Amino acid sequence: MGIIIKLIQSALCCLFLLSLAVKNHAAVIDVKTKGAKGDGVTDDGPVIMNAWNEACGGAPPNTLLFPPGTYMAFPHIKLTGPCKGPIEIKATGATIKAPSDLTLFKKDTWIYISFVDGLTMTGGTFDGQGQQSWRTKNCNNDKAACTKPVNLRLRHVSHSLIKDVTSIHSKRFHIAMMGCDNTTLDHITINAPGDSVNTDGVHTSKLNGLKILNSDIKTGDDCISFGEGSKNIHVEKVTCGPGHGFSIGSLGNSPNEEPVQGIWVKNCTLARTDNGVRIKTWPGGYPGTVSDVHFEDIVVDKVANPIIIDQNYCPFRSCVQTSGPSKVKISDVSFRNIKGTSTTQISLKLNCSAEAPCINVELDNVNLVHTRGPPAKSRCFNIKPKIVGQVVPPACSA
Repeated sequence: MGIIIKLIQSALCCLFLLSLAVKNHAAVIDVKTKGAKGDGVTDDGPVIMNAWNEACGGAPPNTLLFPPGTYMAFPHIKLTGPCKGPIEIKATGATIKAPSDLTLFKKDTWIYISFVDGLTMTGGTFDGQGQQSWRTKNCNNDKAACTKPVNLRLRHVSHSLIKDVTSIHSKRFHIAMMGCDNTTLDHITINAPGDSVNTDGVHTSKLNGLKILNSDIKTGDDCISFGEGSKNIHVEKVTCGPGHGFSIGSLGNSPNEEPVQGIWVKNCTLARTDNGVRIKTWPGGYPGTVSDVHFEDIVVDKVANPIIIDQNYCPFRSCVQTSGPSKVKISDVSFRNIKGTSTTQISLKLNCSAEAPCINVELDNVNLVHTRGPPAKSRCFNIKPKIVGQVVPPACSA
């Protein structure tokens, strides 16, 4: 009798575990089975948002699946959490396409993902169809109709992995990240021509802990721009070009900006870009700090300004030089093992603020060659850099 009871108990235990496993089995929410056409014409946006809500609200882990196809998604696509647990957006082989008509956009974002912890985003091409908008300076008299949207805006998407994702032809920034702590971007492809306006590849702000790895960025603005509050970011094995390079800033244009601290850009290549590695702050403006920034093992190929600190950044006519020196303090910065070719003779420019001179800036093993005849030169203002090893051109030569 005892043996029979034990067998019954064992069987009941197995049935309980089996039912628990079935209950917690990951669900795949297929957007096509939910009504998406994937024909490149029909607006699948409402179906996508409904499918997301089902996946996000279901017992984790769940997957929002885009089978191969082309999905039109009219603005504004909101995928909002918090979800009940980890969730995946899987779009390998799929293209999600925005309408090309800029006047349809009344907000600054096409696809908006927010307040999700533990997101895995795998594959997919996000096509912003921004070709017309890059040439549009004034849509009409309605300013709202001129809003140029970001392709992918991630806010408070933490402890997450974005991998094998492609963003092309964004009307504005390709990927904008705020509050995305402890997140990784891996094998990201960003593609837009060099004349695409204000199309930063990845823009970061107010986050702590980000990795950008093994990625290729071609665009018309900064390949990666680190905005206020960017902390503890590691960039490695990223190629950039065309574009404006890797840029800290611009900073100092708004009050109460959070510090930028702990930025590492390592083992990267820039080709035919307007800048290489750069820190930029506005003249006059507001106080701020940039510290613990390191550019290391960088190859530049025909880059206009390979190494530049510009604390007199002034891209618009309305930005007058009489506004006074920058109030942003830059400290503890290193440029190590940077080599290659410059298309301008002033290949090393450190233009620091007279009010807040740069301190503890190190140049270590730099070798920059001017491609057009005369030897490369350097220019320095309000800084005395620390020189380690050989630096070519000689730092701060007349």
